[in-house]
Amino acid sequence: MKAAIVNSFDRAPEYGEFEEPVAQADEVLVKVSAAGLSQLVRGQAAGRHYSSSTALPVVPGVDGVGRLADGRRVYFALPRAPFGSMAELSVVRSSQYIALPEDVDDVTAAAIANPGMSSWVALNERAKFVAGETVLINGATGVSGRLAIQIAKHLGARRVIATGRNEASVAGLPLLGADRVIALDQAPERLMDVFRKEIKESGVNVILDYLWGASAESLIGAVAGHGSGEAEPRIRYVQIGSLSGQTIALSSGPLRSSGLELLGSGLGSVSNEVLVKNIGELMKAVVPAKLKIAAQAVALALVTEAWGRKTEERIVFTV
Repeated sequence: MKAAIVNSFDRAPEYGEFEEPVAQADEVLVKVSAAGLSQLVRGQAAGRHYSSSTALPVVPGVDGVGRLADGRRVYFALPRAPFGSMAELSVVRSSQYIALPEDVDDVTAAAIANPGMSSWVALNERAKFVAGETVLINGATGVSGRLAIQIAKHLGARRVIATGRNEASVAGLPLLGADRVIALDQAPERLMDVFRKEIKESGVNVILDYLWGASAESLIGAVAGHGSGEAEPRIRYVQIGSLSGQTIALSSGPLRSSGLELLGSGLGSVSNEVLVKNIGELMKAVVPAKLKIAAQAVALALVTEAWGRKTEERIVFTV
């Protein structure tokens, strides 16, 4: 079959011939029509992600859209290695696909699943979000962060605070539902003060962090209490991405003096079945919630050329 193939972690996948998968017990074959290119897929294909394969060659792609042998159109996730989603055929467990709503097209479904899932699962499964709470999204200018604003509002957030690199990057976020925007290009102490004031005045309940790095240090520092006789409010801090760095300096003080709870959301934090179930709920919300994502369909044969393309649109490879 034709597929994108990772032959080396040091270069982009190449289009070529790969062996066809054979379904084992409790698996189904999927004839793929679309597969999204996410930061997760790029990281795996470069050998940088904790879920990267240790054996090459491998077909990249963690999820996609296609049809089963009986013609049903489905979204599927986490194919059995080495058969990723960027190929004519893929193979997944029977519990790792869901039927797609008719009003969500293939490209939109493939584009929105991964970035939308990041906040949907973080809110519902990890933070146990309750409608009426306030959500702060650190790093809301990327594809996932923009969707996180929309999803938090759809799920009933009372207030959404969004951060971004600078004033220009956050300018359009109120149109997506952000009630307050904060530019991160400030001195660390000044940024910590801004965060501290916003957290106190808005009563932040959940923080979704797509950045980590320096801004996370300022956020965690801002949550620190002062040892008063009253218990500090509970804040669930969910770490999702690390675009600003893999590590931070974490002082013990904020953990001891506040109601801060540090959590993570990613592959392994919930079961594959729960992950796919949540994506099914997300797909049902795409049209009613008017979730918006800019997508760019690219033929799979052009995978090498498009792999490193700089664009604000989500690239979706079509087969």
